[in-house]
Amino acid sequence: MKESAITLVTVIACLFTILVLATTAFSEQKMAVIVVDVQGDFTTAKKGSLAVEGTDDSFIAKVKNATEALKNKGYLIFATQDWHPKDHVSFFTNHEGKKPFEAIKIGERTQVLWPPHCIQGTENAKLLLSDDLFAAVVKKGQDKKFDSYSGFRDDGGADTEMDKILKENGVKELLIYGIATDYCVKATAIDAANAGYKVTVIEDLCKGVAPESTAKALEEMKAKGITIKKEL
Repeated sequence: MKESAITLVTVIACLFTILVLATTAFSEQKMAVIVVDVQGDFTTAKKGSLAVEGTDDSFIAKVKNATEALKNKGYLIFATQDWHPKDHVSFFTNHEGKKPFEAIKIGERTQVLWPPHCIQGTENAKLLLSDDLFAAVVKKGQDKKFDSYSGFRDDGGADTEMDKILKENGVKELLIYGIATDYCVKATAIDAANAGYKVTVIEDLCKGVAPESTAKALEEMKAKGITIKKEL
């Protein structure tokens, strides 16, 4: 009887340990990272056609080091990648007589016209972080008719595979950072929040196009329940 009691206690202790380990593992899997559009054309480091101020070699190194540290802690890391065809609607060169940064109407929507950037297969469309860091890379902006700031869907409403991949991996919470705060980071973070994820944006690992629109973007994200954290 005494031996049976000891065996039962041992079994219960083992089951409790397994439960704790399983719960911890599940908890760690719940949070993932999305690194937004860290590509040559958006950086001064690579003299990109649509370079955002402050995206020099030191910023890229900072993002790289932070991402590697998160990977080493066991987080799943995902990336978004702008991946446009040459005849994309957002390129001013595809609209006769138009200049960079003009806004035009296409049907009911407003389209900002950008310098050609992140053209499929070009050197400056490549991600500046190692592919080995990422569980998946979600390409966006491939439909020539629609821009796609968000990593979740384009301006025409077509979904990327991002939400499906996150759900398949049991992700509930997201850390998001990258380029640019006031465009693709904001759109990705807000769509993530709208999809039910708990979202934190790491401000020091982002760069914005302009101070005013960046400040506005941060307020818009906060209004959506997104946590803005200064640093990791």
